[in-house]
Amino acid sequence: MKSIPLLLLSLALVLSSIAPSAGMFDWLGLGKTATTDTSALTTALSSDEIAGGLKEALGKGVERAVATLGKQDGFLKDAAVMIPTPEPLQKVEKTLRALGQDKLVDDFVTTMNRAAEQAVPEAATVLGDSVKQMTLADAKTILTGTNNAATAYFKRTSETNLYQRFLPIVQKATAQTGVTGAYKAMAQKASFGGFSAMSVLGQNTPDIDGYVTRKTMDGLFVKIGDEEKRIRENPVARTSDLLQKVFGAVRPAQ
Repeated sequence: MKSIPLLLLSLALVLSSIAPSAGMFDWLGLGKTATTDTSALTTALSSDEIAGGLKEALGKGVERAVATLGKQDGFLKDAAVMIPTPEPLQKVEKTLRALGQDKLVDDFVTTMNRAAEQAVPEAATVLGDSVKQMTLADAKTILTGTNNAATAYFKRTSETNLYQRFLPIVQKATAQTGVTGAYKAMAQKASFGGFSAMSVLGQNTPDIDGYVTRKTMDGLFVKIGDEEKRIRENPVARTSDLLQKVFGAVRPAQ
């Protein structure tokens, strides 16, 4: 029985060492509920703050993505988003490079990426529609979601409309940057057993405008996702009081 006081003393010492760092109530499971659930979020923030903070974050994500991509070499010199030769033409590319025709291939790749760089600034207006249709329930789910929850919402709600509205812009840009001419020059230069690359590819000849449009969208979402992750994880990236309050009130799900 003499060991009981020693046991109690040891327990007290353990608890006292834990309390300064974690808090005794937290350690025992009696602390505050984490604000990663929507009910706690609603208590901590008003509906206007939740919606406003998320819309501001999305707006900043789009603005930063457009500024990063919509300039000279925004796509071409960024390995994460650079638009490569379409897969059906990669055999053509390999043949031309083997024949010392690197410039033809490089010109084709460059013109595709130039088209994307010219087209991407128009995305800000298109993506604004997705932000406008966001509900409070959507906002709460996104704020308490993973680091790419907002980007996934963007893709889900805007991808189809973005493609339909983006394609004419890309078509105009590809014409201005000479993508079609570069494509034809590259495809006609390569031959397989006396047949041109275009005749060999037949129905597999890629739709360059559609391909560039999809790759432009992919690059845009990559950069929006990068900015979303940055705002969630780095308090310095929250450049307004509203962003600091809203994103400081949640702990993103892992």
